Amino acid sequence: MNDLTRSEAVAHSTNGQAATTRPRQMNPVMRLLISSVVILGLWQLVVVVFEMPSFILPAPAEVFLKLIERYDVLLKHTWVTAQEILLGLLLGLSMGLFFALQMLMFDPLKRWLLPILIASQAIPVFAIAPVLMLWLGYGIASKVVMAAIIIFFPVTTCCYDGLRNTPTGYLDLAKTMGASKWQLLRYIQLPAALPTLASGIRVAVVIAPIGAVVGEWVGSSEGLGYLMLQANARMIIDEMFAALFILAVLSISLYFITDKLLKKAIPWENQ
Repeated sequence: MNDLTRSEAVAHSTNGQAATTRPRQMNPVMRLLISSVVILGLWQLVVVVFEMPSFILPAPAEVFLKLIERYDVLLKHTWVTAQEILLGLLLGLSMGLFFALQMLMFDPLKRWLLPILIASQAIPVFAIAPVLMLWLGYGIASKVVMAAIIIFFPVTTCCYDGLRNTPTGYLDLAKTMGASKWQLLRYIQLPAALPTLASGIRVAVVIAPIGAVVGEWVGSSEGLGYLMLQANARMIIDEMFAALFILAVLSISLYFITDKLLKKAIPWENQ
């Protein structure tokens, strides 16, 4: 008995030491800041060592000064691109969820919808953009639809996979308790699919800006993509890099905000 007690005490103390000696994970924001400093340092080093002219690769300080100098213009174009991204995400997520539910509830429909899903990814984005400009004009609508199309496939497939891979034990138990098809979907399948859908949303948040910016490149009079094209044509490379920097910050911020909200909304995601 004493030996057993001693063994338990040793095991407990060992676990305690392991818990105390386990390295603390660095805050994601701190990791991002450190990575940014390293990238900026390497950027500056390349400019100095290779004596890069500013019309090819401006120094970080030049880009920072341009951010301050053209703050009002950059802010105006950032707001336009941000609207296109957010509205595109809303439209793409709604379409993806709707199509995933249709494929789950009406199995024969899946054979018809699957080619649409594949076509949305098989056709290059640049090939779709001129058609959307022709149909929807050069305003915000064509960019919103472009962003929605580019996220449609990952959202739909992630949501559908999550819905159809619901543990059969949960479904069988609910059926024995008399749950209807709607109750199965609402209380069992949707909660079980949320972690997989969250992965699709994270991917969507990252790639949605691509659709919006490509739309601005093809035809627009405002937005960060338009500003980058204009700056490149006039050889104002520091302004082009400033717009590119803001686009990167916007995308990264949107990802971290989405990730934080998803973790709070779906606490069982990592279980």
